[in-house]
Amino acid sequence: MKATQQTIQEIDRAIRKIIAKYPAGQDAVFTDIHLEVRPESGEMLAYDDDDKEINRCVIEQWIDNKDEAFYEKVTPVLYERLDALRPEVDQMSVLQPFSFVLVDGDHETLSDIYLVDDEQQIVTGDLLPDLEKDLNAFMKALFEE
Repeated sequence: MKATQQTIQEIDRAIRKIIAKYPAGQDAVFTDIHLEVRPESGEMLAYDDDDKEINRCVIEQWIDNKDEAFYEKVTPVLYERLDALRPEVDQMSVLQPFSFVLVDGDHETLSDIYLVDDEQQIVTGDLLPDLEKDLNAFMKALFEE
């Protein structure tokens, strides 16, 4: 999914509102920010560890999205925007390590988008892409010997 300039601005505005609620120097009280994206309404909601709503916005481009791979396409867009705002995100007064996590309507984790742990950032995507395919090929080769 190619994000439009308007989408980028809407996401950035939402992330900055989250950052503004937890500026550097405050006492940190939680460790994760959960992002729920609703393709039918285009809403993007942010929650803390206690499922308390932090922010809500509407991403126009995402309204009525019927794409079956919607969440897989949204994840890199969210990562790109978080990475673009990295200096501000990394200074948030949130207990470290902290992360931005994409969740579904039941608050089940769909994807870890962004993780900050003092001096390192681990970002979106599988840490070991194609692991299952590689393991299957390895096992096949092992049994053929």
